[in-house]
Amino acid sequence: MASNGSDTSTGSVTGAAPVIGLTTYLEQAKQGVWDVRAAFLPQQYVTSVTASGGVAVLLPPQPAPDAAAAAVLDGLDGLILTGGLDVDPSLYGAPRHPSTDPARADRDAWELALFRGAEERRMPVLAICRGLQLVNVARGGTLHQHLPEALGTERYRIGGGVFATNTVEVAADSRLAGMLGEGAFGVHSYHHQGIDRLGDGLVVTAATDDGLVQAFESEGDGYLVGVQWHPEENTDDKRLFEGLVAEAAAYASAKAQTSVRESASVPESASVRESASVRESASVRESASVPESISVPESISVPERVEGSSPRLDPSTSSGTGQGTHDA
Repeated sequence: MASNGSDTSTGSVTGAAPVIGLTTYLEQAKQGVWDVRAAFLPQQYVTSVTASGGVAVLLPPQPAPDAAAAAVLDGLDGLILTGGLDVDPSLYGAPRHPSTDPARADRDAWELALFRGAEERRMPVLAICRGLQLVNVARGGTLHQHLPEALGTERYRIGGGVFATNTVEVAADSRLAGMLGEGAFGVHSYHHQGIDRLGDGLVVTAATDDGLVQAFESEGDGYLVGVQWHPEENTDDKRLFEGLVAEAAAYASAKAQTSVRESASVPESASVRESASVRESASVRESASVPESISVPESISVPERVEGSSPRLDPSTSSGTGQGTHDA
């Protein structure tokens, strides 16, 4: 839970900006004359990443989510689990409340696969609103499915596409406090669900005065920060995104250094050895095909030159097949 939020420098050992994956909606959407299922995400998320020094890559739900997540994560340096519709309550063993959104099994499965893969790689993760709830469920926690019923308040979702404003209390000596400072902090809210039982290995780092969990982080030294509010809606404050991008840059640098060390320690490959063997065999064959130098037999004598005449060979000593004149 150590704080490290003050450093917002980016870039890996190669100087490249870290690549941040953002999960997306996959819903029916209209644009012009088109009314189709589409993968999309509000621009504020993308701008928040790019303005913080990262490269934003959108991650819509995929078939075969486990295999797809493994392929995708190897090209990322950080992951943002974004907001959206409610997590399927069957994932935490609860019946569906009438106010809970219809299940989006494709998105749930995809984002769970991404989160678990990111944890295995110790990749930095920022979880926002639905993302925080999904991580809590992935860690074995549960959710209040309708806060107006559970807490008797509509303060977190006033409706009409208008974000509510609330004040959370940020815990001291937390990673979150290292980025935002401890104490009261104003946030933008738009949710009707929230954390009930906290998941394993998570520590509450912010809450509202009614006791609702508003942020958590991982107990370990890995970078996992979850917030119930929408930091992308505060265009003047990018500290949560800057914190993730800085961690992603460090992750990218460490990954590159590990790759260099592994490349240096890899033994000569079988293909290289085979190529050397082929070259050696070819060289042996070429050597075998080169004829040995032909020496003049001792029986052939060269006659003395007679002035005014050409030298002649004694016909009795001629081989008749080239007469020993081959080049060596």
